[in-house]
Amino acid sequence: MQITDDLNRLLNIVPEEIRRNVELHPQRNSLIEIVLDLGRCPEARFPLGAEYISQTAVSWEDLDHCISQIGEFSGDNRAGIERTLHRISAIRNRTGKVIGLTCRVGRAVFGKVGMIRDLVETGQSILMLGRPGVGKTTALREIARVLADELSKRVVIIDTSNEIAGDGDIPHPAIGRARRMQVARPELQHQVMIEAVENHMPEVIVIDEIGTELEAIAARTIAERGVQLIGTAHGNRIENLMKNPTLADLIGGIQAVTLGDDEARRRGSQKTVLERKAPPTFEIAIEMLERDRWVVHESVASTIDSLLRGMQPTLQVRTMDEAGEVSTVEERYNSPSAAPPTRTLSPQVMKSVEVSAPGLTGLRGSGKMIPIQPEKSTPENKYFEQLLDASFTTGLRGIVGGNAEHPAVGPNGEDLPLHIYPYGIARHQLDQVIRSLQLPVALTKDIDSADVVLALRSHIRNQSKLRHMAKTRQVPIHTVKSGSAPQVARALRRLLNMEDPNAPEVPDLAIFARSGSEDEIEALEEARLAVEQIVIPKGQPVELLPRSPQVRKMQHELVEHYRLKSNSFGEEPNRRLRIYPA
Repeated sequence: MQITDDLNRLLNIVPEEIRRNVELHPQRNSLIEIVLDLGRCPEARFPLGAEYISQTAVSWEDLDHCISQIGEFSGDNRAGIERTLHRISAIRNRTGKVIGLTCRVGRAVFGKVGMIRDLVETGQSILMLGRPGVGKTTALREIARVLADELSKRVVIIDTSNEIAGDGDIPHPAIGRARRMQVARPELQHQVMIEAVENHMPEVIVIDEIGTELEAIAARTIAERGVQLIGTAHGNRIENLMKNPTLADLIGGIQAVTLGDDEARRRGSQKTVLERKAPPTFEIAIEMLERDRWVVHESVASTIDSLLRGMQPTLQVRTMDEAGEVSTVEERYNSPSAAPPTRTLSPQVMKSVEVSAPGLTGLRGSGKMIPIQPEKSTPENKYFEQLLDASFTTGLRGIVGGNAEHPAVGPNGEDLPLHIYPYGIARHQLDQVIRSLQLPVALTKDIDSADVVLALRSHIRNQSKLRHMAKTRQVPIHTVKSGSAPQVARALRRLLNMEDPNAPEVPDLAIFARSGSEDEIEALEEARLAVEQIVIPKGQPVELLPRSPQVRKMQHELVEHYRLKSNSFGEEPNRRLRIYPA
C-alpha cells in the first residue's frame, strides 16, 4: 500500500515547539492527531496511546496562530488546509470563542480497496460501519478513486465537511477523476444528495457519515433510482443499526408484526414478532472492526432476517497483512439469543450423524444449521470417534439399511437426520415419539431446511399457501389423520422406511404414557397383554379394569395402534375400557 499524508503542511500551522517535537518523535509517521486545549499541555495521539508533546500549556496566542493559517470553520465546527486531507475541529465556549483544537492527520491510502474490490465491482450499494478513527473515510476516498479512474464510472462525492476531498475549491488528487459537491451547512446534506442525482447524472454517489433520518430517506431515494451508493455510518456492528430508529431504514427497517394463532403456533413463537419492513437500501454491509480486519455481509437482507429469527449469521472476515495480501475466513459463533434447530435424537446418534455428514448442502450447509466439527485427533479423541462409528454402524445404519461402506440415508436419498417441518401437530407429541423411539429425525421451524412436511389432514385442506410453498421448494407433504402418538409414530416409521405392514409390531409403551408413572405403565401393559393374548389370537372382546379418564385415553391410543376399536363403559369411578376384535 502507498500512503500520502502531507504531514508537513499540518505541522506548519502549529507552534514551533510542538512542530519540532513531533518531527523528532519516533512514531511520527503514525501520528493520528494533535490536541490543543487552552491551559493544558498539547497532546499527540498515536495508535499505541497518547502523550504530551510539550510541557508548555497552550495559550490564546497558540490557538490564534493555528486558526489564522486555516480556512473558515463550517457549521459543524470543522475546517481544513487547502489541497490537503487534514481536518481541524474546534471546541468553543458558550460565547462562541475557540478554546480547543483537534488537528487530525488526513492520509490518502492507495491499495486499501483491494480488501473489497470484488464487492465494489458488483455495482451494488455498500455501507461501511465502524467506530470513529477506524479508517472509514480513508477507505471511502480510495473506493471513489477506483470507481472513477479504474472502472470509468461517473462518481459524485457529497463532501459535507471537505474531509473526503480536502479543503478548498480544488479537490485533492486522491479522489482521481471523481467530482466533489460541497455542502453549505451540514443540515442540508440530504438536499445536496438529491441535487447530485437530478443535476449531474452520476452512476455512483459517495456519502460520508449518514446520520439523520432525512439523509437515510434520501439514500433510499437514490438507491431506488438505480444509482450505486457508497456510504458510511457510525456503529461497530450491523446490530447497532437495527437498534437505531434513525438509521434502521438503511438496512430495511424493523417493524412489529402480529401473527394469527395458527401461524404463531406453527412458528413456535409469540404472536408479536419483529420482521424486516422493506428491502435494504444497501445490499452489502462492511463492519470495520480494525484497520486491517473487516467483516463482510454480502447479503444484508439475509443477515437481518437471520438476526430477527434469533440465528447468528455466518461471518466472512477479511484481513490484510503488511504485504497487502488479503485472506478471507468464515467465523461462526452462537449468540445467547440464537435459537438452534431442535434436535431430539439421543446424544450418541445425534453426534454421530453430525460428525459423519460434514458435506451437507442447502440450508444445513450454509451455516444456519451448523454441524458439530470433530476436534483435532488425540488418542482420547480417536477412541471416542471409534465409539461413535461403532454406535452409528450398529444403531442408525442398521435401522435404515446402511452399512460401513455407504453412509446412512433416508428413503429418498436425503441426509439423516430427516428434517421435518410439523404443521398442526403438537410439537411436544412429536418430541415424545422421537425421543422414545430414538428416531433419526430433527424438527425444524424453517420450511426451507425441511426434507418433508408432516401435517394434520384436517389442517392442510384449506392451506393453499402452505401447499404452494411446499410445491415451489419441492418439499413433499405427508398427512396424518390425527396427532395421536400412534398415528405420529406410524407416520415417522413410514417416512424412514421402517414400517413393515406384514410384521407384528411391538409397541413402546413409553410413547403412550404421559408422565411415565408406574400406574400408567401398568394400565398400558394390561391393555397390551389383553390385545396380544386374547383379542387378536382368540377373537374375543375384553374388558379392562376401571381407570381414570386420562389413563383410559392412553389405553384407547394403544388399542388404536393395533388397528382395533375400543369404547368406554360404566359410570365413574368404575368406568372401564372394552376392546373389540377386528
